[in-house]
Amino acid sequence: MKTIAIFGAGPALGLSVAKRFGKEGYRVALVARRQESLDELAADLPGVETATFVADLTDRARLADTVDAINARFGHIDVAVYSPGALDLIPVDVLDTDPDTVASQLDLLLYTPITLSRLLVPGMRERGDGALLFASGTSAVEPNPRLGSASIVLAGTRNYVRNLNAALAAEGVYAGVVPIGGLIQRSAVEKLLADGDHGFGDIDVASFPVLDPDDIAEVFWDLALKRDRAEEIVAAS
Repeated sequence: MKTIAIFGAGPALGLSVAKRFGKEGYRVALVARRQESLDELAADLPGVETATFVADLTDRARLADTVDAINARFGHIDVAVYSPGALDLIPVDVLDTDPDTVASQLDLLLYTPITLSRLLVPGMRERGDGALLFASGTSAVEPNPRLGSASIVLAGTRNYVRNLNAALAAEGVYAGVVPIGGLIQRSAVEKLLADGDHGFGDIDVASFPVLDPDDIAEVFWDLALKRDRAEEIVAAS
């Protein structure tokens, strides 16, 4: 039986991914900062073998402990999904972006993905199988000046993942990135914007396309299954 570990599991995309892979018989490891939130997610996965792990993904020094705990519980991780909510990281307009505002995005959006990959890739290479999937934003691909500081970092992560896939594909190990262009239904970000107290100034929430997390989860499943492309952009049609 295979195991998927979702790093940054939440009530929208993380839960939908867990349900989609659970439907295929995967065991599920959920990783997030609060045990209460994890318990709620696990309760929404009846019939799926699930375990929860509390971790702050910005604490890269302790990430290895979390991976070790998951391995101790399930043997090893076959598929890893990285999809943090990043509520604490309000992007800065490109005209106001400086080295400090870019640096504030680096830990969660770039350094931790690299660290996680380095923790998981050796075992996957030894087994000749494995998949690493990273949620991103379409600003990594297409210019969005309002999201300038985050876009710079996400573009770097996208480049890293695509290069990782190119380096590992011949060994049976896959890496893919999913740039998402819109608000995800039921997500903490959607709620934050709807409440109005979000730090984005006079941003028009209604202008954002809204995406169903179940549809995005289907993309993650298809990428993990087929491994025929390093990227798929998800945006409103």
